[in-house]
Amino acid sequence: MPLKTYGVLVGRAVDTRREGAHDTPHYQIHLTDDQGTHYRAAVNVQSQQKPAELLYFVSEDFRHPITDRLAGLQSGWNTLPSGPGGPNLDFVRGNLFDPALMRKLPPDLEGPDNDLADLLDHSVRRAVADSEARVYLFGERWGPEPKVKDKVFGFLPGNGVHDIHMNQGNSGRFRDSDGVWQDGGMLVHFPAQSRWVGVFLAFQSQSWKTDDVTGHPIDDVDGSRPVPGTRPVRIVAALVNPRGPAPEAETVTLVNASPDPVDLTGWQIQDRLGQRSAVTPGPLTAGACLTVRLNGGAQLGNHGGEISLLDAKRLKVDGVSYTAEQAGREGWSVVF
Repeated sequence: MPLKTYGVLVGRAVDTRREGAHDTPHYQIHLTDDQGTHYRAAVNVQSQQKPAELLYFVSEDFRHPITDRLAGLQSGWNTLPSGPGGPNLDFVRGNLFDPALMRKLPPDLEGPDNDLADLLDHSVRRAVADSEARVYLFGERWGPEPKVKDKVFGFLPGNGVHDIHMNQGNSGRFRDSDGVWQDGGMLVHFPAQSRWVGVFLAFQSQSWKTDDVTGHPIDDVDGSRPVPGTRPVRIVAALVNPRGPAPEAETVTLVNASPDPVDLTGWQIQDRLGQRSAVTPGPLTAGACLTVRLNGGAQLGNHGGEISLLDAKRLKVDGVSYTAEQAGREGWSVVF
C-alpha cells in the first residue's frame, strides 16, 4: 500500500533541531509558508532496521528536469497524484542521481562534519540564513492537528511532513509503505545563485529493483545498489534535438564498457512516461558503441527528460536525465 498522502511542502526554513540519543532520531526543520502556516519536517537520520546507518547522496549543483516541473507550485503543502506526469520523485525510475554514488553516515557524532545531521545542517542552515531560499520537502503529510502543539517547535496546530526518504523496496513491516513515484527527498533553491541543492536518503535494507506497480522488491533478483564501474552497458549520449523538421531522428548512444560482448536482444530504451523503443538486437562487442534510433515509442522532449535502459527482463540497467538547457542546442548531442 503506498503512502496515504504524498506530496511536496514548499516553504521557508526558519529553524532546525537535532535529536541525539533516541530510538528513532530525526533532524527536525521548522518551516513557514507564504500564508504564515507553520510546519515541521522530520528527516530520518537512523534506520529502525539494521544496518542503522542511512545512505545519502547530495548534489550542491543539482540539475534535473524535476526543478522545472516544480514551477508554479504554491507555497505550502501540495498533494501530488501518483504517477510520472508531475514533479514526483522516484529513486529507481526518475534518474535523479546514480545510486552507486550514495554513501553511509552515522546519525549523530561528536565533532564537526562527521555525521548525517551535520550534512543536513550544511544545507538547511544556509537556507535559514537566506530569506529568499525555498525548501522543497517530498514525503507524507501529517496534520493539521488543531488541538495538538508541535512537540518540537511548539506551534499550533501541529502540522508537517515525514517519510523524507526512499519509500519503496522495503522489507518486513515497512513493506506496507511501498509505492512508485512517491519517494521522499529535499531540494533547496537559492534564487540569487540560480542554484539548487539536492539531498536524497535511503535505508541500506531497501532494494533497488522494485515492481513497477507495487514498489515491492522483485523476487529472485539482486536488489543491491550497483557498484561503481561494474555496469557493462551505459548510456553515454543522446541526440535530443536533431536538426530538421519533425519527425526528428532522435537517437541514444550506448557503450559496452565491459571486456566481454553483451547480447542486447530484447533490450529497450524507456522514457519517463514508460514509453519504450527497441534496441538493435544482437551482441555488442567489448568497447563498442551502438547508436539506437528511436522510431516511435520512447520520446526525448526538448523540455528535459529521463532516459532508461532496460534489459530483456525489463530490469533497469542504466539511467540518465537531461535538462531543457542541455536540449536547447539544435543538432548537438547531450553527453552524459
